[in-house]
Amino acid sequence: MTHHQSALTTLISEVLTDPDLAHNDVFRRLLQAGLQDLIDAEATVKIGAGPHERTPDRVTHRNGTRPKTLATPAGEVDPQIPKLRQGSFFPALLSPRRRVDKALYAVICQAWIDGVSTRKVDHLIKALGNDTGISKSTVSRICADIDEGVSQFLGRPLDHTWFPYLFLDATYLDVRVRNRVVSQALVIATGVSGEGKREILGMALGDSETTDFWTEFLRSLRERGLKVATSADPLGVAVVTSDAHAGLKAAVKAILPGAAWQRCRVHFARNITQRVGSARSKPVNALVSTIFAQTTAQAVRAQYRTVIDGLSGSFPEVAAMLEQAEAELTAFADMPQEHWKKIWSNNPIERLNREIKRRADVVQIFPDPASVTRLVGAVLQEQHEEWLYTERRYFSEVSMRKLIHTLNAPTGQTDHHPGQELFLTA
Repeated sequence: MTHHQSALTTLISEVLTDPDLAHNDVFRRLLQAGLQDLIDAEATVKIGAGPHERTPDRVTHRNGTRPKTLATPAGEVDPQIPKLRQGSFFPALLSPRRRVDKALYAVICQAWIDGVSTRKVDHLIKALGNDTGISKSTVSRICADIDEGVSQFLGRPLDHTWFPYLFLDATYLDVRVRNRVVSQALVIATGVSGEGKREILGMALGDSETTDFWTEFLRSLRERGLKVATSADPLGVAVVTSDAHAGLKAAVKAILPGAAWQRCRVHFARNITQRVGSARSKPVNALVSTIFAQTTAQAVRAQYRTVIDGLSGSFPEVAAMLEQAEAELTAFADMPQEHWKKIWSNNPIERLNREIKRRADVVQIFPDPASVTRLVGAVLQEQHEEWLYTERRYFSEVSMRKLIHTLNAPTGQTDHHPGQELFLTA
């Protein structure tokens, strides 16, 4: 077993040999060293072995580290969090949701100060230890710290890689605007990068999901560096998955030329239920789901026609819906088969929306639009970091190489369905 000297022991030895160090930032460095020792100890337990240690209990190996900046009373510290070859690791003593909780706290306090809180919010403020209230200057100081980080995150450049898959969705929140409580649309974009990892690309808040609003939002992504596919360079946004909102569809076609649009199959199933009723829709949706059980693009489109023929007699309205939506429901089939299940619906982003709703339900009514950006931006930032630092890719390297081959294949050598041409107009 190789002896591994702790960070704290190393720093104490350094202080003893260099007295001048004790008069500088020794307390901050002692705190950082202590945190580092605790993090390393937890990592050793998870791995089953210390650094360079051979043991039958080892389950994986270290694979470098990543920094994590923490604000403390002694100043900022930068402990190193070990990365693993298999699986992921985040130390229990550093809560990955701390920024979100801080943002939620700030929003609730702001609502309380502005006199728009409900009884539930008042009780929560007291539960947080503020029986006598909290000053506006304290809330402003908390908010300023959060807003700076969220603003940098939401405005960061997107030109570090290319994003073949883009997921767009909207949810609605109650916000106080000009002394009235209104429902506002919160739109979010997530993407899968060329490395096969998911990222949060952006968010925006508006009055409704109009074409102009979606267009402005997508244009802001392009201005930040989101790469668009062209006939000369197809390594840009290849598929956009969303529901069938008319304003969104128009914005995608105008701002993301080169991208095919995949209509979310889950939303389409809901549309069928709304059309024929919940009882009658069950066998219909079961039949439609057989389209997505196929394993080749040719089989997908052949089964699609079979389903239309099978429904044309008993459910002509559903057959007409399928006839009209064929190109947009089968866009996934032009991509590698390994990607199908993760690009033919908006389920990934809807799980993110549920997390946002869970946090927003505590607030109930946001005191202003800025508080929405503060809280939701913090939620998105934390989720982005979890996706970025996990060792597991959303899509494997092998499947991403298949995607590049598919996108670079000459026209006519891929199995495109007539009518599912990529929008290659400027």
